[in-house]
Amino acid sequence: MPGTPAESRETGARLIVCRHCDTLHAAVAVEPGGMAVCSRCGYALIRQSRFSLSFWLALTAAALVIFAIANWFPIAQISMLGKTVNASFVGALWLNWQNGHHILSVMTGLVGFWLPLTQLCFLFWALGSIRKGYLPPDFSLAMRIYHAAGPWSMVPVLMLAIIVAIVKFAGLANLQPAPGIWAFGVLTFMLTAFSRLDSVRLWRYAEDAGLVPASRDTGLPADAMVGCPVCGYVQERQPLVEMQQCARCGSGVHKRRPDMEPRVWAFLIAAAVVYIPANVLPMMEIRSMLGTSKHTILGGVVELWRLGSWDLAVIVFAASVVVPITKLAALVTLMVARKWKGERLQRQRTRLYELVEFIGQWSMLDVFVVILMAAMANFPGMSQVIAGPAAASFGMVVVLTMLAAMSYDPRKGWDRDSSQVPGGSKR
Repeated sequence: MPGTPAESRETGARLIVCRHCDTLHAAVAVEPGGMAVCSRCGYALIRQSRFSLSFWLALTAAALVIFAIANWFPIAQISMLGKTVNASFVGALWLNWQNGHHILSVMTGLVGFWLPLTQLCFLFWALGSIRKGYLPPDFSLAMRIYHAAGPWSMVPVLMLAIIVAIVKFAGLANLQPAPGIWAFGVLTFMLTAFSRLDSVRLWRYAEDAGLVPASRDTGLPADAMVGCPVCGYVQERQPLVEMQQCARCGSGVHKRRPDMEPRVWAFLIAAAVVYIPANVLPMMEIRSMLGTSKHTILGGVVELWRLGSWDLAVIVFAASVVVPITKLAALVTLMVARKWKGERLQRQRTRLYELVEFIGQWSMLDVFVVILMAAMANFPGMSQVIAGPAAASFGMVVVLTMLAAMSYDPRKGWDRDSSQVPGGSKR
């Protein structure tokens, strides 16, 4: 939503605040399919959907059905020497739990099943409530949960892992794709579309329906206002309180995240330490009638290359090696260079932070591949894949780097003696 200069704001105008640089904007209408960006840092304040609320509600209902099909039906049917295995994601989680890999099973189950399901259920419930013109008392709590679950929903990563696992195993046995894989493919596109419907967008739907009050300009200076990250409500800042409650949704609101530096450094150091065993220890152990072999992350990349799947080898190498190192290096750069001033440098750091947010979850690819391979190769006495100690370590690297990115406050880099820079632009 484009902004106007702070000194020319009109009392009563609808407000929105940029979550990356804290610039206050007076909102104007954006055409369907259009995008409005902050004129100070270039962050996309809102992407206006071409579709109606009713369309999104119907699509969410369809996504819940597809989700059930994807997880109920197998993703592949594998045959070896007269024995057949129907591999599914839920079955893979249960198998790894039975094998004693409890942390790995819980971690992948949360990000691949429970949190995506939670998101879809809350989205369907929220859209239905808004369409009926009534917000239940627990709407605010539901939106806080929906907001928190968003970054951890990793179905697109799981879909890519399914493809990698099938390619790895296709040459070892007779493998036939099953209905689950096609459902996961459709679900991936649906969840990618739903990424536009964050909690702020849902609250804005409620505003448009007249169900909740909108943010209005009261004439206070920009430094005296603070925006809620969950519902987008812009309200008066309480200067004597480090973290106040949002007047609309009850979420914790702070002008700047407290204890940012020690939290980010703690997560980064922990991630760097755990990253060592994640690369040195075996990611999985393959047992067959010919013997036992152990594979590290790089060993898996080499195997894909030897199988002729150089494109997937590049993808796995990028997701498992390049992405984690890039995240660590980028976050260290953001922390070290945070005090360097200059609007051009700040814009570059904002783009770098957006990159870290975008690539955050893709490092989970190899972890998903391991648990899926365990389900596909479950032929005791003939062929088995056992998750190695590096799998849980690598999953922890992903979690820690994502927590570091979430703890980082990009607004602090824009702090300076002068007040906020006015402006806003529409595309």
